[in-house]
Amino acid sequence: MSMRIIFLALLLIAHGAAHADGKALFARNCAACHQATGKGIPGAFPALAGNGFVQGEASQVAAVLLKGRGGMPDFSPTLSDADIAEVLSFVRSAWGNQAAPLNAQEVEALRETLKVPAFAAGQMSNKH
Repeated sequence: MSMRIIFLALLLIAHGAAHADGKALFARNCAACHQATGKGIPGAFPALAGNGFVQGEASQVAAVLLKGRGGMPDFSPTLSDADIAEVLSFVRSAWGNQAAPLNAQEVEALRETLKVPAFAAGQMSNKH
């Protein structure tokens, strides 16, 4: 096998693993309200599938996870910047959504801009 084929295979595996991580994070943190289908619960939790806001400006979407909005809690103390980037990248590309992914550096910069405290990786940080 050529090195190029091996490199491409590893790249595809890495992309799939990152996508799976975002999906797993969504299942653990978001699906109870927004549903595994991304269709939400009408009148209670908005659909993320086909949602223009979710597919819009990445920093605005990330700000919701960092600060909360309406009835949605903030996830800033419970999800790392990498986790937020992964789950939002999943949501922004699942269920027919077609928006660019985010990376941890973008979330970190937004966290600093919004003056949201740093992620606390301890066991007591999970308030959800």
